[in-house]
Amino acid sequence: MANLFNSARTALRAAVNGSAASVRNASTQAGAKASQSFMVSRSSAIAATAVAAGSVAWYRHLYGTLPFLETASANMADEGLHPPKYPWSHSGVFETFDHASIRRGYQVYREVCSSCHSLDRIAWRNLVGQSHTVDEAKAMAEEVEYEDGPDDEGAMFQRPGKLADYMPRPYANDEAARAANAGALPPDLSLMVKARHGGADYIFALLTGYTDPPAGVKVQDGLNYNSYFPGTQIAMARVLYDGLVDYEDGTPATTSQMAKDVVTFLHFSAEPEHDTRKKMGMQTVIILSSLTALSIWVKRFKWAGVKSRKIIYNPPSTH
Repeated sequence: MANLFNSARTALRAAVNGSAASVRNASTQAGAKASQSFMVSRSSAIAATAVAAGSVAWYRHLYGTLPFLETASANMADEGLHPPKYPWSHSGVFETFDHASIRRGYQVYREVCSSCHSLDRIAWRNLVGQSHTVDEAKAMAEEVEYEDGPDDEGAMFQRPGKLADYMPRPYANDEAARAANAGALPPDLSLMVKARHGGADYIFALLTGYTDPPAGVKVQDGLNYNSYFPGTQIAMARVLYDGLVDYEDGTPATTSQMAKDVVTFLHFSAEPEHDTRKKMGMQTVIILSSLTALSIWVKRFKWAGVKSRKIIYNPPSTH
């Protein structure tokens, strides 16, 4: 009996020792795999860093500079001065256009800018309710002759303009515009505020930034010096001078005033929906805020019973 008990104890001890050895072996293998995986990841990171550094060094060797340093090392004369920030009356979240300024700006555009620059995306109807009345816009449109047709005989004819017509171009085509401006093509001004970095600030600075070139700077024939224009030499000459326009409302027509008004008008031309968009945005914020508050109240009201409910277990009495 004693021998049988000893044999059973020996067999149990051998089984336990074998299981422990298996566990130690598995743990050792897992540790080895983890260590090997770490070494592979570390080697991959080192190799990737070496490849990146080598690529940068090779690019520097070929081109003499680095792509992310080109902007920082560029000559400011090639980019032009950065325009200062101006306190536009319509730049705030709750602010709208100065519509009197839009009207004056259109007068500056009509009397000064329209001889070279077009407004292809602006129709006479866009001025109604913004800067002019319906009758005023109709009268201005009727001053322009538009080609229409064909008539019953198949011929084109001229007719007075109407509110649906777009503002006329100063030139028939781009070739005529280049021929009249020494090879330079005056851009369309419909989206100019949105098309230039700096927007209204840049255009205002450009219109008021004409100065004599500094010493040592040679301006090419047919160009004009403007420190805000990329390259500092622009084909357009200075066009705004004090007293150039007689404003209908008696506002003094200084250079800065005319520049401010025409830039406001061009901003309106680029965003005719500006005021409506801000109004709709505020209405949307108010409505969504109200609905959010209502939904929070409904949620708390409907779930109050569920969240405040207490479940108590009362074991049955044994008596």
